[in-house]
Amino acid sequence: MAQKTLLKGRVLSFDGSPFEGEPTDAARLDEAVLIQDGRVSALGTADDLTRAHPDADVRNYGARLIMAGFIDPHVHYPQTAMIASWGKRLIDWLNTYTFPEEMKFGDIDYATEIANRYLDLTTAHGTTTMCSFCTIHPESVDAFFTAAQNRGQRVVAGKTCMDRNAPDGLRDTAQTAYDQSEALLEKWHGVDRLSYAITPRFSPTSTPEQLEAMGALWAEHPHCLMQTHLSEQTDEIEWVRSLFPDARDYLDTYEKFGLLGTNGLYGHVIHLEDRERDRLREVDAALVHCPTSNTFIGSGLFDMNGLIHDGHRVGLATDTGGGSSFSMLRTMAAAYEIGQLRGRPLHPAQLLWLGTVGSARTLRMDDRIGNIAPGMEADLIVLDLASTPAIAQREAHADDIWEAVFPTIMMGDDRAISEVWIGGRPAGF
Repeated sequence: MAQKTLLKGRVLSFDGSPFEGEPTDAARLDEAVLIQDGRVSALGTADDLTRAHPDADVRNYGARLIMAGFIDPHVHYPQTAMIASWGKRLIDWLNTYTFPEEMKFGDIDYATEIANRYLDLTTAHGTTTMCSFCTIHPESVDAFFTAAQNRGQRVVAGKTCMDRNAPDGLRDTAQTAYDQSEALLEKWHGVDRLSYAITPRFSPTSTPEQLEAMGALWAEHPHCLMQTHLSEQTDEIEWVRSLFPDARDYLDTYEKFGLLGTNGLYGHVIHLEDRERDRLREVDAALVHCPTSNTFIGSGLFDMNGLIHDGHRVGLATDTGGGSSFSMLRTMAAAYEIGQLRGRPLHPAQLLWLGTVGSARTLRMDDRIGNIAPGMEADLIVLDLASTPAIAQREAHADDIWEAVFPTIMMGDDRAISEVWIGGRPAGF
């Protein structure tokens, strides 16, 4: 008989989008969740599930909040060691900090060390799935997938491809990018809980020939995700215009080479033109908001409400190490603050949904992860809503669950993460 585990507490799940109608109407609170064979088996009252499953191992979390693990759909795990490097504009920041660090990832031992460090840090912060850029080195992909596989995690990653405007030793070619990406895809995609993403870094670091090669690879493997960056900074957009003078706009530098599609993930997307917004919506591409990165590097204010209102598929991400924290709680707080600056503050239900269901939707995995419902994979976290004295004194006066959880969103860190379950098993961190 399969092992059953019954988790008791305040179990938060979503049965709709909190961006449609009253935000709280999309949420559901239960008293217990049953895990069996690595999946969610049932939700309900503690008494009902205890009576129905007397043989289950019981974990009682009291007033703590049980919810889906956080999902981070845009990260750079190779930037772990240089996170929070003193600020410059994007291009200077890449040349000063990022590229020198990424040069080290041809060493499998170093890549393995950073991959494990990154997964340790993110697990401690309650992130159970992420989609990561690697480096141009196949070793960086092997290290990340191996580390995640050993932990039983569902992750997405890909070899970053760039053949210009990068240092010697950090460039591939159109052909090697295609060949190595295809080999890594065939080696890892669909193995255990691993998925491959075709990964041109962004248009300025790829020649038209390389973008065409990546578009051809995606056309041959359309079931894979494709991740890149789009319209992060205004000076970046001007750079793209100078490199692609015949393009209608930044998005066109992807579209003309077959790199615009339903399974595309486009990070940042702050300064979109009307045509770009329309085309991204038409193909139902995924847009990824990276608020701590956008403020840290001075990129701009993402139009969350406008894009969601227009029907775009939107997720929330740390963008480490451009983002200044591994914490999705801190990322939600930054998204709230940017919403305030745009005159549209986000409700706690919307923030938690973006970091779970919304981000799972960008990865086309919301049928498997990002929520607590029967049949879903049991990647769960337990939040302590009184993890520090400052948070506890505010939570003590909360009138409902949303007032109780909001101080943790705004001020919480890894101390708020009481426990993490990955694939139905507790994760050590």
